[in-house]
Amino acid sequence: SRAAAFATTLATIVATSLATSLAAAPAPPSPAAAQTAQAPAPQTAAAPADLVVTNARIYTVDDSRPIAQAMAVRGGRVQFVGDARGALALRGPTTRVLDLGGRTVVPGMVDAHGHLLGLGLGLRNVDLVGTTSYDEVIARVVARARQAAKGTWIVGRGWDQNDWGDTRFPTHEALSRAVPDHPVYLERVDGHAGLVNMAAMRAAKLTRDSKDPDGGKIERAANGDPTGVLIDRAQGLVEGAIPPATREEQRDALKAGAAELHRWGLVGVHDAGESRATIELMEEMAERRELDLRAYVMIGDDSAALAHYFRRGPRSGLADGRLWVRSVKLYSDGALGSRGAALLEPYSDDPQNSGLLVSAPAHIQDVATRALRAGFQVNTHAIGDRGNRLVLDAYAKAFAAVPVADHRFRVEHAQILHHDDVPRFAELGVIPSMQASHQTSDMYWAGNRLGQSRLLGAYAWRSLLDAGSIVPNGSDFPVERVNPLISFHAAVSRQDARNWPTGGWFPEQRMTRDEALKSMTIWPAFSAFQERDLGSLTPGKYADFVVLDRDIMRVPAEEILGTKVLSTWLGGRAVYEAR
Repeated sequence: SRAAAFATTLATIVATSLATSLAAAPAPPSPAAAQTAQAPAPQTAAAPADLVVTNARIYTVDDSRPIAQAMAVRGGRVQFVGDARGALALRGPTTRVLDLGGRTVVPGMVDAHGHLLGLGLGLRNVDLVGTTSYDEVIARVVARARQAAKGTWIVGRGWDQNDWGDTRFPTHEALSRAVPDHPVYLERVDGHAGLVNMAAMRAAKLTRDSKDPDGGKIERAANGDPTGVLIDRAQGLVEGAIPPATREEQRDALKAGAAELHRWGLVGVHDAGESRATIELMEEMAERRELDLRAYVMIGDDSAALAHYFRRGPRSGLADGRLWVRSVKLYSDGALGSRGAALLEPYSDDPQNSGLLVSAPAHIQDVATRALRAGFQVNTHAIGDRGNRLVLDAYAKAFAAVPVADHRFRVEHAQILHHDDVPRFAELGVIPSMQASHQTSDMYWAGNRLGQSRLLGAYAWRSLLDAGSIVPNGSDFPVERVNPLISFHAAVSRQDARNWPTGGWFPEQRMTRDEALKSMTIWPAFSAFQERDLGSLTPGKYADFVVLDRDIMRVPAEEILGTKVLSTWLGGRAVYEAR
């Protein structure tokens, strides 16, 4: 069965790690050689290490040796993992010895779903995350407008009306009065809705006569005028009028985004959808060693770009493991917070609405079929139960047309699932790539959208794990904060940063800490065809690791979010060190 095949493929992770460890050791002599030998032949001394890490508690995520005290690194890869005596035996005259004083080490963490360019560009835009009212949003925009030249665009991201006293969508009037001389575009926290002022509507020629695009919706007043809120593909009606970032601005943004990841212990990201121009810039930066990151980049859903990359073929581990281009990002539906997620039944708080399909299922099936022939993975955004079912159906038809033993197709988010569809992920070999921090952000209002019965299939990673799937974890930054320990904490506690609710939200869906660590290390590696090089501290793999100031595997759950990253290492080099 497909489920058995998927389980067999996943089991190779452990076998590969063990085989790599054994290969690093000298082979025993044959019986014949043992009978004729007069004395043991001297062993050839191993080349000295570049770096030796000692006096640490190392969680290797290698099931053949789960915990170690020391390791040695040579040529950017792990040379040895074990005790201090073994590691120090590899010390040479130029070896750096790092005594961690009992600190915790974990493999370099990877965010399995983020937006690197969006993060870097967002660092220079108006940050609206955490605003508790529309007035606060306007105040932050006004503050930025005072510093900007008249007529220039002001862009921001992060508002969420569900966190305000009035949870209805805002309208543009107050924003337009406060900031009349600048076009303003403010993305909702999930990136699936935007708020614009009148100046932006004028710049984009958005009027009551503008039509809703396929897969999008213009929110309108009773008289038909746009209210300023644009859902999903309707955002493009205004986004097209915003002057794009220059290539140099994008280069600076990618560097800034990578530095921000390092600060939080991340060594890599599965970049969920980039244009051909951005991917080519990333390739150039990787070759010049300007992109100090393990970037697994998904090609955005553009017909010309897909045709180009399908002709060229998949590429993996470019520039010494800095870049992979072998996957495609598609969209099935919108987001739950903006009521764009496609549901099998209408929204509980909007009975006339069942969400939006951003792409037709036939399109997903067509791209999936062509991707299988070209050797590419497909990763499709799906949040609602209808959106998820339609993706699984489209994938199943593509697999029937082009049978591939190890496709590792993914569904990104998989937030709301009908119980009949939970086992289909493992049966089809489809990986649910989820973001635990979405659960703790959405749990306050998800019941209003879905009603209580559908919550049983919401953010249900335990159900998926028990059905035979792995669940790579991430944040969807800049939708959520970059810090991967937010998702680690959410995965094991189902609680927010204030440790609410007591006992956790649907606590039966929790991960164990071992699973949560795998969800940020070896499972992202497997879901990106990288498990031979990344995901665990195993001899032969890249020496990517993080030093933490406390043991996240043993401290009380309520203390996890107090953990500080002391240093982040990529290929045995420190790319971040706390001051």
